[in-house]
Amino acid sequence: MTKTVMLIAAVAVGFFGVRYVVNESRAREVANQISGQQTQEPLSQEELEARDDPNVEIDLAEADAKWRERLTALQYNVTRRHGTERAYSDGYWDNKKEGLYRCICCDLPLFDSNAKFKSGTGWPSYFQPVAAANVETQIDRSLGAARTEVHCKRCEAHLGHVFDDGPRPTGLRYCINSASLTFEEPQAESEE
Repeated sequence: MTKTVMLIAAVAVGFFGVRYVVNESRAREVANQISGQQTQEPLSQEELEARDDPNVEIDLAEADAKWRERLTALQYNVTRRHGTERAYSDGYWDNKKEGLYRCICCDLPLFDSNAKFKSGTGWPSYFQPVAAANVETQIDRSLGAARTEVHCKRCEAHLGHVFDDGPRPTGLRYCINSASLTFEEPQAESEE
C-alpha cells in the first residue's frame, strides 16, 4: 500500500472519530495488556452454564449457513466478514439500560452494562468484558495501520476493536459494533 493511500485512510479514520494504534508493536502491547487484566466473574446461574461457557465448541462451517439465514445483512457483514457499522447508526451506542450484552451469533455473554461508558465515538464502548476468557484479540491491519481486533472466543464473531484510551480501572476502550450484540435485561425476581 502506498504512503498516500495509507495517509488518506488514516485521515478518513481520524475524521470519523476512530482512534487507532499506529504501529504493530503498540497493538501487541494493548493485546498483552488485555490478556493480563482482571475482570469481573461471569454470570453463574445454573440454567445459563452451558450457554455461557466460552469453551463449548461450534462447527463454524456448519454454523455459517445458519447465520446467513438468521442474521440481517448488516449483522452478518459485521460478525462474519469483519465489517463495521456506521457510527451512531445502531441501537446500543446510546443504550442506558442495565443488562448484559451477548454475542449475536452464539449468545455468549460479552459485556455488562456496568462496564459501558460514553466514549463519543458512536459505537458502544466498554472498559472490560464480562470475562477475559469470553473474548480474544488479534492484530488487524485492514486499514493500513495495526489495530487490536476483538472477537468472540466461542464463535469467532468480529465484535470491534480495543484501544488503550479508555477510562479507569483498565484504561481500555472496547469499541464494539452494536450489530454484533444482543441485549438482555435482568430477569425480575419472582415473589413467592
